[in-house]
Amino acid sequence: MNRLWQSRNFLGLLFMLPAAAFLLLFLVYPLGLGIWLSFTDAKIGTPGSFVGLENYEWIIGDSKFQTAVFFTIFYTVVASVVKFAIGLYLALLLNHHLPFKAIIRAIVLIPFIVPTVLSAIAFWWIYDTQFSILSWSLKKIGLITTNIDFLGDPNNARASTIFANIWRGVPFVAITLLAGLQTVSPSLYEAATLDGASRWQMFRYITYPLLTPIIAVVMTFSVLFTFTDFQLIWAMTRGGPVNATHLMATLSYQRAIIAGQLGEGAAIATAMIPFLLAAIMISWFGLQRRKWQHGENND
Repeated sequence: MNRLWQSRNFLGLLFMLPAAAFLLLFLVYPLGLGIWLSFTDAKIGTPGSFVGLENYEWIIGDSKFQTAVFFTIFYTVVASVVKFAIGLYLALLLNHHLPFKAIIRAIVLIPFIVPTVLSAIAFWWIYDTQFSILSWSLKKIGLITTNIDFLGDPNNARASTIFANIWRGVPFVAITLLAGLQTVSPSLYEAATLDGASRWQMFRYITYPLLTPIIAVVMTFSVLFTFTDFQLIWAMTRGGPVNATHLMATLSYQRAIIAGQLGEGAAIATAMIPFLLAAIMISWFGLQRRKWQHGENND
């Protein structure tokens, strides 16, 4: 028994038990329960009975679900690409010796620190049909004559929510990539400068390859956070107008909690899993291709 207590593997397993119990209780159990409910006709107040794939057959033919899937993918792809581009630019900029660099970094972090609901309410006021500061400014400049209906028009509402998500997500990408940039040895850039390399060549052959593992991790989290976004959309548009800005997460909430159809809502939420797994696998294989950076063979 004493040998068992002195074993590092046993002690490691013992210390992991509280975390494992936490994950089982708050992650695995809700996930399993949600998947089970997706195969039932459960409603709020009634346990329901097993109906097989009936809920999935229903949502696949539902136009609202199809619209939500399209906008979720579009929202995720556009927001993630723009956040990466702006975040990488800010990281490269902040990596140079700038005056008041610490203050600038703090300012860049503000959108990420502010609670999501407060950000959504702020954007809701900015996009207000009657009192929008954007419409007022554009009218003063003379670019428009009437207020822009930011959240009442489907296309405007989609663009407005994507912009709000980009504003919130850029600091996370920028600061994380900045941390990665600061691990790159300056001697590599000095050697490249002596060899006559341009800024683009240094970025392409030094910065980008060494940042690839961090980019893979950052983009994985960015895609997951964006794909499962709920608070921003729900606080700004509630999925409107005419269900144009519903994400799969908000549509699942509307069906399960607002409408009381737990089975349908669980089916919509479960349908998100393949998309999330695909995003994780893409990043995983991206990391595997860069194992040579850590001294491993890339078979």
